[in-house]
Amino acid sequence: MSLRVTKQNDISVYTVSGSNTTPSLPDWLARKRKRSLKNDEAYMNRIELVQDFEFEEASQCIQVSEDGEYAMATGTYKPQMHIYHLPSSALKYARHTSALNLTFLLLSTDYSKSLHLQTDRSLEFHTPMGCHYATRIPRYGRSLAYLKPQAHAIITAEGNEVFRLDLEAGRFLKPFELGGFEGHGGVVKSVECVGVAEGSHGLLAFGTNAGTTEFWDPRSRNRVGILAPPSNAGTVTDMLGEAMTPAVTTTAFHSNGLTFGTGNQNGIVTLYDLRSPTPLLSKDQGYGFPIHTLKFMATHATQEQKVLAADKKIIKMFDTNTGAHWTSMQPNVDLNHVCPIPNTGMIFTANEGQQMHSFLIPALGPSPSWCSHLDSQIEQLADHRTVDDPDAYHSGAAEAATYDNYKFLTKPEMRQLNLDHLLASGKGSGVVRPYMHGYFVDQRLYDEARLIADPFEWDRTRQRMVREKIEKERESRIRTLSKDKMATKVKINSRLAERLEHLETKLNRKSKRDAEEASGSDGEAEEDTAAAAPTSILQDSRFKSLFENPDFMVDETSMEFKMHNPSTRVNRSDDPIKERKRGKTAVEEEEEESDARGSSSDDSDSEGEAPQQPQEKKKKEPEMRISTSTYKKSGHDTRGYAPVSQNQKKRAQKEKTFGDRKGESAGRRERPTGSGNVMGEKQVTFFVGGGRGGRGGRGGRGGSRGGAEAGGDTGRDKARSFKDRRSASGNTLRREGMR
Repeated sequence: MSLRVTKQNDISVYTVSGSNTTPSLPDWLARKRKRSLKNDEAYMNRIELVQDFEFEEASQCIQVSEDGEYAMATGTYKPQMHIYHLPSSALKYARHTSALNLTFLLLSTDYSKSLHLQTDRSLEFHTPMGCHYATRIPRYGRSLAYLKPQAHAIITAEGNEVFRLDLEAGRFLKPFELGGFEGHGGVVKSVECVGVAEGSHGLLAFGTNAGTTEFWDPRSRNRVGILAPPSNAGTVTDMLGEAMTPAVTTTAFHSNGLTFGTGNQNGIVTLYDLRSPTPLLSKDQGYGFPIHTLKFMATHATQEQKVLAADKKIIKMFDTNTGAHWTSMQPNVDLNHVCPIPNTGMIFTANEGQQMHSFLIPALGPSPSWCSHLDSQIEQLADHRTVDDPDAYHSGAAEAATYDNYKFLTKPEMRQLNLDHLLASGKGSGVVRPYMHGYFVDQRLYDEARLIADPFEWDRTRQRMVREKIEKERESRIRTLSKDKMATKVKINSRLAERLEHLETKLNRKSKRDAEEASGSDGEAEEDTAAAAPTSILQDSRFKSLFENPDFMVDETSMEFKMHNPSTRVNRSDDPIKERKRGKTAVEEEEEESDARGSSSDDSDSEGEAPQQPQEKKKKEPEMRISTSTYKKSGHDTRGYAPVSQNQKKRAQKEKTFGDRKGESAGRRERPTGSGNVMGEKQVTFFVGGGRGGRGGRGGRGGSRGGAEAGGDTGRDKARSFKDRRSASGNTLRREGMR
């Protein structure tokens, strides 16, 4: 696997874990998304330096024990602490707390004793069994320090008092009262930080909100000196908008006890010699954020003195003597705390992201003992130098080849590339190194093996590159036709684009016509109308994916599309933009057939005895639309009956018998009625029966005699035919019969 590497001033920085690399997933989610993660190359080739090296939301502080085997980190949400066993590269246990943690200290050489400063003004002492004891301080705390010779815990807080807790006696001591500097910002309202000169004179340095630094001797419990703010510290504004001196947010002592450094609220780092109040040098982080971490370090190979300064955006390292920039690290998330592991090149960070970061700088020092495999990789890729060679971690050329030319492969991938023979003992010791569930393989060997296993890979890649270049050149050509322009933009849903373009054209014409009628001959109105011309939907970036992304393709064969568009004919041709040929109506096909029969008869008469070849009839395609107007013009009935030709009518007339024709002629005679003959219209007469229980309602037999006589025998016969018919309603017309 190729790790992320950044290089500045020939100094390589490798991001081993963090948001710049592959995000890790919990086991239950990884099992749930097992199939989808198979295609995630970054996740499948991930390397976890420490398992579960993360929090649900963010991490606040991280410390490494003095023996280098344990790491403790605090974070949220919910407020909790994690203890990691580094030789096992795993989480030892996690514990939740009742309040958010601000900072903490490891009081023992391992993780067994720790002191935690919480945001609710409480101090908690934790052991492997749990919270051993908890107490509170009068004001909200800012930072912690531990004096090993006296076993005193120093707590800075709001106000000008510094609280002291005697851990041996188990009681609070008289606090230190800061202040007394006469000058700009001399009133101390808060003590922001504390620094201890361990291994030397043991002085305490307190940074205040007034920009001053006070030095106290814990043995005499007196102030021994005050350091004024530097001249280039700048100014900041408070909540009321008043200018004030930036506060000192962090302090640190060098191991020699003479060099001292401060970081203020404006992101400026200043180095002093305790024998002089004049600053040795000043460095600006460049972002204007408060400095929260300041450490003095030295390279493992050359013992060059370096200073590490970090704000929430960037970690910078520069030379202690000259102030020259050495290297920097800038993750994608805000930083809350930075912890370099002593005598190594590894740096841990607590940040706002879920994963905590770990960086490795080979030029600063070797890898920790619990991850010595990183050293073996550097050894192989640093021009075959040994671990004991100091230039192996100092040479820029060696660093450039450390992880850049390494590929992580699993055993199935090794077998697929025919490299499984190198897994035998001693065969691939120079180019293959086992690690976790796979192997690190030299990048040059990987490229050669991949080319041998698939010799046509380069040809496919070259063809793809040529095809992409040709498509790019086609897009840059000048096109004149609107259809061609639409074809270049529209890759899918071409029929939808045609319909929308046609509809837009109609709407534009209508709006233009309405605007001309409203404006008349006013020139200004015409200019406004032209300026307010609507843009096409194909030019709207919001609907760009509708005609380019295959995920938005309209399936015209689906049932939903057919239900919404029942009269739309599905275009099954390969070219969706090609115009479809209009089908012929039934009248047009009938006329063509009659013309064909007429022409064939003429040809047969002219040719005489020439043999006729059977004419093949084309299969008619079913048409979904029939033109009603064409049918009416041709004399067809549009009420739903099948058309009948004259020949069919004559043939039906010849098939009828003489008796049937006579009956029809008799039925067409005019029948006399009681009121006489009616010319031009047919008269219907009915009579309402009376007398005997409505007998006249059946067949017209009741009622007046004249009506019965007028009907004659024919009326009686028809009345008998309706006798057995059941009346479906109480309609008087149906009961009395119709004539």
